Amino acid sequence: MKVKITEVGLRDGLQNEKFVLSTDVRLELAKRLAGAGVRRLELGAFVSPKWVPQMAGSADLVKAAVGAAEFRDVQISALVPNERGLDEALQVRAPRIAIFASATESFSLKNINCSIEESFTRYAAVVKRARRQKLSVRGYLSMCFGCAFEGEVKESVVIRLAARLIEMGCDEVSIGDTIGVADPKQVRRLGAKLLRELGPRRTTMHFHDTRGTALANILASLDLGITSFDSSIAGLGGCPYAPSATGNVATEDVVYMLERMGLKTDLNLDALIETNRWLQGKMKRELPSKVGRAGRAHPLGVVRSSDPS
Repeated sequence: MKVKITEVGLRDGLQNEKFVLSTDVRLELAKRLAGAGVRRLELGAFVSPKWVPQMAGSADLVKAAVGAAEFRDVQISALVPNERGLDEALQVRAPRIAIFASATESFSLKNINCSIEESFTRYAAVVKRARRQKLSVRGYLSMCFGCAFEGEVKESVVIRLAARLIEMGCDEVSIGDTIGVADPKQVRRLGAKLLRELGPRRTTMHFHDTRGTALANILASLDLGITSFDSSIAGLGGCPYAPSATGNVATEDVVYMLERMGLKTDLNLDALIETNRWLQGKMKRELPSKVGRAGRAHPLGVVRSSDPS
């Protein structure tokens, strides 16, 4: 079985960080991730830097990456919140965009300042134009397993909204555990319904490791036959508009677990660990990834990422 990984560290990972990386450093990070085998890479977001300063320069980043030799085999995407964002994406020839909806009204209002229905009206116009320009579209659906403001989220609402994103023209829907409250039993229950509604090709899972259950939830998803996941280098991430929404599951941790299980990702774990080390120097702090700290396990013991061997 081959597992598909979408690297979201440059967007979902950095958007909640107080430390703002320059566009040049972000481009170098993107190159390192591509060199580690990442083939689905979200580079940034076409949003106002007033509200998300970490995403300033996303247009320059996408422009530098599109057509560059290092990204020849990489599917590049960027988040687009509205038609103005789409205009920017088209100007820099972004080949893929992502839209971001919520499964709860409260988070929709907090995050994008409109109701769920208003957001779908807005996105319908964005997706229609994007499709006319031959862009592929990914849909995000947040707060699918529980909401920071409303608590329990009905599975029927998640299924209905995910189906609407596909009907609108999205290639796939990333089902978000935005505040990291999901458990494997819940994942199996909702995941089975999503597979019946969307099919495996259109279903991606997006887990945050806020409470340490992300890898268990990925394993539960794999048991169902879901093979597409989002992850973030070094475990960076979170949402600035959702309390307690800490980091995404770390790409290194996911790849290590899958590799040990004999599953293929085409990602180079050693290169990811090295990228983690490099990124810590740029961020000036230790980052959350467990494998990034411990290194990969070897037959004769554990070799830390900082060891010369």
